[in-house]
Amino acid sequence: SAAAFTVSASQFTGAKQRRALNARAVTASSSRRAVVAVAAGPKKIVIAGAPASGKGTQCELIVDKYGLEHISAGDLLRAAVAAGTDLGMRAKEFMDRGDLVPDEVVVGMVVEALDTDKAKSAGWLLDGYPRSASQADAITKEGIVPDAVVLLDVPDDILVERVVGRRMDPETGKIYHLKFNPPPADVAERCTQRSDDTEEKAMNRLKVHHSNVEAVVGKYEGKIKEIDGNRSKADVFADICGVIDEM
Repeated sequence: SAAAFTVSASQFTGAKQRRALNARAVTASSSRRAVVAVAAGPKKIVIAGAPASGKGTQCELIVDKYGLEHISAGDLLRAAVAAGTDLGMRAKEFMDRGDLVPDEVVVGMVVEALDTDKAKSAGWLLDGYPRSASQADAITKEGIVPDAVVLLDVPDDILVERVVGRRMDPETGKIYHLKFNPPPADVAERCTQRSDDTEEKAMNRLKVHHSNVEAVVGKYEGKIKEIDGNRSKADVFADICGVIDEM
């Protein structure tokens, strides 16, 4: 059950509480900000967080405002799976279990996706990657180094509820939620649920996330910007903008 999982994840509570202090500091700083001078040059940002922490929603808002090249490792993998490529089939085995896909499968895709004129001139937003210390090391070796890592923090029980109710419109790719953002009546019947969006797999993905997130944080010391993600998307976005505008 979700309650049992929350107990099993309690070992991570201390670390999350320590990082939450930084989240409150970011929020307070944002609320005091009146005028911000936007730094020149391309911005390089990683946005991280557990599955269903709101990364996708915030990425849409960030891209709309700042024009960054948005690269989602998850989207790259799902596209490879849908296309039936060798890498895609290898990745699917891990994704269906809720496990991390091996670094060698993903890094090449990410490097290629960031090797574009837009990413180099406008800056980039790397969504949900890296998720482990080894992934962070792998992209650093390829010269992919962010200026800031935005980490969205949401309680585990809320994350599980978000995951199991999530649905996707296969025609548009738009994500809905049965409770929080129901699809329109003419769309609902064709919506699908991702194979890894079950409670059991969500719990496994959260365990994997918790076991790796502290190692990732350690790789980007001084660049982590923790944001309380258990609020309205407008409030979360306001704090993220505060981080980006100070870069």
